Amino acid sequence: MNPQDIQDLKQLIEFLKEYQVAEFDLDRGDLKVRLKFNQPEATAAGLPELARLLASAQAPQAASAAGVAPQVTVSPAAPAVDPDAGLHMVKSPIVGTFYGSASPGAAAFVAPGSHVEKGQVICIIEAMKLMNEIESDASGEVVKCLVSNGQPIEYGQPLFSIRLR
Repeated sequence: MNPQDIQDLKQLIEFLKEYQVAEFDLDRGDLKVRLKFNQPEATAAGLPELARLLASAQAPQAASAAGVAPQVTVSPAAPAVDPDAGLHMVKSPIVGTFYGSASPGAAAFVAPGSHVEKGQVICIIEAMKLMNEIESDASGEVVKCLVSNGQPIEYGQPLFSIRLR
């Protein structure tokens, strides 16, 4: 290891201690580093800073080979967006077997993209040899069918997601 690598390793160790990181592994080609500290708990607060430090540690090596000055930019990750946020879930009122159409060869009651009205039949759930028509409890556009034909259904299980109008 050259003096710069040793200095970077010392800086990394200090950083890991400061942010109470319990374990750290780095495997890059012929360079393998494993650090383990005896600490009660690890914290996630320093992970973005750790990513910046690692990027800056490897950037000078690549840049010196190419003769270019490195420029490192680290931005915080955007919060995950829930794709089902704001959608209404039609849930099963009974336990049984889900069927999306009136008979095996018939067209489905609804499909993604279909517009439904409150009270419209959207599927059948068979329970104890009885075919129970399940009606939509909201008006809107069907976004997704969350179960498949012939699937056993539990009480309260989401069946369809609907974008309300």
